[in-house]
Amino acid sequence: MNIANFFTASRIAAAPLFLFLYYLPRFAGISEQLMLLIIIPLFIYMEFTDFLDGFFARKLKQVSDFGKLFDPFADVVANLTVLLAFMLTGFVPIPIFIIILYRELSILFLRMLARGNGITIAAKKGGKLKTVCYIFAEGFTLLIELLAAFSLVTPARIGMLTVVNKILYGLAAVLSIISFFDYLLSYRKKI
Repeated sequence: MNIANFFTASRIAAAPLFLFLYYLPRFAGISEQLMLLIIIPLFIYMEFTDFLDGFFARKLKQVSDFGKLFDPFADVVANLTVLLAFMLTGFVPIPIFIIILYRELSILFLRMLARGNGITIAAKKGGKLKTVCYIFAEGFTLLIELLAAFSLVTPARIGMLTVVNKILYGLAAVLSIISFFDYLLSYRKKI
């Protein structure tokens, strides 16, 4: 396994760990503050590996068809896991989660169809922008939880920040739909 694929694989492995640690305080009575101080760096690591795998693949000339499929798959696993955690705690509205879930599964299906025809669908700018929006909204959720856990702002401010956060998730859903149609239009003739 080359270094780029190692970072991709570590992102997949970190996703269930994030989910486990996120819910641990609710079931084991462990401090939510402590868990946030662990999962925030874990979240940053997960998202930074998305940069690292691409960086090393290009720098070491290890770009491969496998990596072009493995990296977006890892992105989907990581982002859907984090979004699921936040949907279950009410930060992500259920309809928005469903839109994002269906988009991600549809793109995976599109990639499988293309691969069956010998075509590798690499990430496009619209898909990358959508992913940045996911990451920003998820990071904002963690910030809200951190502020609330350490009582750094008033409950009224938390309420306002939560509304802003839901708007960010709504924007992510819109970008996910737009990027899906961009992929579909770009590759429909090839498939």
